[in-house]
Formats: sequence, structure tokens, C-alpha cells
Amino acid sequence: MDIAVNRQAFHNYEILEKFEAGVVLTGTEIKSARDGRVNLKDAYGLVKSGEVWLLNCHISPYSHGNFANHDPLRTRKLLLNRSEIRRLIGKTVEKGLTLVPLRVYLKGGRLKCEIALAKGRKLHDKREVSRQKTIDKEAKQAVSERK
Repeated sequence: MDIAVNRQAFHNYEILEKFEAGVVLTGTEIKSARDGRVNLKDAYGLVKSGEVWLLNCHISPYSHGNFANHDPLRTRKLLLNRSEIRRLIGKTVEKGLTLVPLRVYLKGGRLKCEIALAKGRKLHDKREVSRQKTIDKEAKQAVSERK
């Protein structure tokens, strides 16, 4: 069950590789996430000192929380295997790729984040992709009409 999806990421970036990561949460964050109050619009990933962090992911404060409520935009740690982290370090540093969160979902009662290695698209690339999607859609409709 998806809690939040970053649809803009598929438009702005070319997705190269996807990873599933656990998210370290504090206190009332999981309750707020289960209510679906997560926003990935401006979120991105960062590899720093051998750890992966999720920045600008907005999890709204829990409505029934008290003084122990969390900061909505705090930096959250992502849990990945050591080999995956090494791979991300190599790709982000050498090739200049970006870590983009695609979706946040629950799996076995735990909050997971699907992050992707992505390459930014230029404006003309975005236009070409949308043009190609339109052509494919029209071709599918033409085939289905013939049947």
C-alpha cells in the first residue's frame, strides 16, 4: 500500500536503478505516516560518511501528538545493505547521479522508501519523452480499434 508517490520524479529524472530502504523514525512519525501525511515533492537522498540520508521529506506532525511531536522536515536515516551503500557512493560521486525517493509504503508494519539512482533530464529530453508517450498511446489505440 503506497503512502506517498513522487510522480514528478518520473518526469524530471531518468530512473536508472531502484533500491528499497528502511526509514529510521522517531515517536509519532509512524502514526502520521500511516495517516498518509507524507510529502516527497522536494525530497532527495544524500550519501554522507558511509550512510544514506533522506532530506526534505515532509511528514506532518501527528494530530494527537503532544510535546513529543517531531520536526516535519528533519533529516531521516535510510537503512541499506553495506554493499548497496558502497554502490550508491560510487555512482553518485563518479557519475554525478542523484538519489531520488520514488515512493513511501508500508511493508510488514514497517515504513519503507523506494529510492532510485536518477539522471536529471533537460527540457528538450522531457519534451521528447512526452512526445514518445503520445505516439505509443496513439499506436495502442489504433491497434485496439482494428480488432
